[in-house]
Amino acid sequence: MNKEKRTIIFQRLQSGNPAPRSELNYSTPFELLIAVILSAQATDKGVNKATTHLFPVANTPEAIYALGEKRLKDYIKTIGLFNSKATNIIKTCQILKTQFNSKVPENRDDLESLPGVGRKTANVMLNTAFGQPTMAVDTHVFRVANRTRIAPGKTVLEVEKRLLRLVPAEFLMDAHHWLILHGRYTCIARKPRCGSCIIEDLCEYNKKIYADT
Repeated sequence: MNKEKRTIIFQRLQSGNPAPRSELNYSTPFELLIAVILSAQATDKGVNKATTHLFPVANTPEAIYALGEKRLKDYIKTIGLFNSKATNIIKTCQILKTQFNSKVPENRDDLESLPGVGRKTANVMLNTAFGQPTMAVDTHVFRVANRTRIAPGKTVLEVEKRLLRLVPAEFLMDAHHWLILHGRYTCIARKPRCGSCIIEDLCEYNKKIYADT
């Protein structure tokens, strides 16, 4: 795919959604961090349902750490892998308290040192919480990047690096949100909704589907 086509794709995505944002509910970087940790192998809707009850009770490292692992599990037990997530969140809260003055760090190395935080979560935090032009590649972004041929790659890291290099600079800050939402609602896994896709004529996928049958 050439540069001109990529530029038009992101122009259209921007036109359709000028101010994209995460569908996770949060009001502080710490709340976003907890929500993103919880979102691994879970839906944003399911996470929001849990944090709607958790955050009014505890939304700081001190408060969640004070809850303890057992009580935290009561709030997040509807989310997949809640046992390991609770363990990681309590450990993360302790580290934030003792090493980072209860503030979420704004650099990749420190973020990835936190239990339950990998490269994708770190990228989400750097971009969404701290305004850095990073690219968080989840299953939706990986699928869209490969299907459309915007930035094909065999691994998540390969796709991430290609997107960072190939997405026009003026769109990079919001690009991962546009791609996630496009993959979540239009370019879905089993049966992409090509007939209602705003970039269908630019997409290089060779198995397009046009009827909702």
